[in-house]
Amino acid sequence: MNTTYRGLAHGLAGFALLIAAGGSALAQTYPTGTIRIVVPFPAGGGVDGMARILTQKLTEALGKQIVIDNRAGANGMIGSEIVAKAPKDGYTLLVNGANFVTTPSLFSKVTYDPIREFDAISLIALAPNVLVVHPSLPVKSVKELIAFARAKPGQVGFAGSGSGSTPHLAAELFKTMTRTDMLHVPYRGTGPAITALLSGEVSVMFMPAIAASPFIQSARLRALAVTSSQRLPAMPALPTVAESGLKGYQSSQWYGMLAPAGTPAAILNLLNAHIAKIMQHPDMKQRMTDSGGVAVGGTREAFAEFLKEEFAKWAKVIEQSGARVD
Repeated sequence: MNTTYRGLAHGLAGFALLIAAGGSALAQTYPTGTIRIVVPFPAGGGVDGMARILTQKLTEALGKQIVIDNRAGANGMIGSEIVAKAPKDGYTLLVNGANFVTTPSLFSKVTYDPIREFDAISLIALAPNVLVVHPSLPVKSVKELIAFARAKPGQVGFAGSGSGSTPHLAAELFKTMTRTDMLHVPYRGTGPAITALLSGEVSVMFMPAIAASPFIQSARLRALAVTSSQRLPAMPALPTVAESGLKGYQSSQWYGMLAPAGTPAAILNLLNAHIAKIMQHPDMKQRMTDSGGVAVGGTREAFAEFLKEEFAKWAKVIEQSGARVD
């Protein structure tokens, strides 16, 4: 298991300690007014959905109103910049996803630094992809796919839901680690990419688990592995890519909460403790499982380390693959 994930597992154990650490006068009075959570994407997407699920529970826990402010644009940069420049008082927060650490490497002009300008509050949940192939492709395992791709360089096409998207970068990481030459075929979103895969226009895709599930069950697609470091609760029989012979492989969409750098630690600790408790509740864990994800929570320190690792990893993958957006 990734060392960062081990750290995340200790979140609940430190719950009482975190509450105590936030026991200053500031933490005891916070919040006194409405909290704004900026989502840097339109309503209805994955990040927005996760933010709304969490906000409902966090509102109950804090006893104050929390509003979602969708500030879409520039691959999440507009909303992220708003939070980076907001007052450091805990009343303007950010819920973002994996693009938060990949955007700086994908664009030549970036308006925020994901490491220096933000304080990590909590990793909320993971949403792994599933490596699936069209049934016509004569492979039934990750090892067989690697061998097939090596035998046919440049001839195996994989669908991407946009350049620099999580499914695209998951495949680029796979290519880099396996030293294979597969052809990226970009589509305008997940829906068109799935349609192309089902028709046999392309043969491979790293598809969000919740989207892949019905097609796997109906045998319209063949699942080879899940991209997370551990097996997915919703698909316990499906091995991970790492288990399948590609040691160290890990790629997931993720959702996390952040604050402007310099926000008082007492506030960050209080929010972190509440999120840890919310995400470990059996109902929330089941809700995440049903949606093809994994509830996490965990410590602020673990999330901060996770962000640094993800930023460095994907910067290298993007540089090697040439997966620039501009």
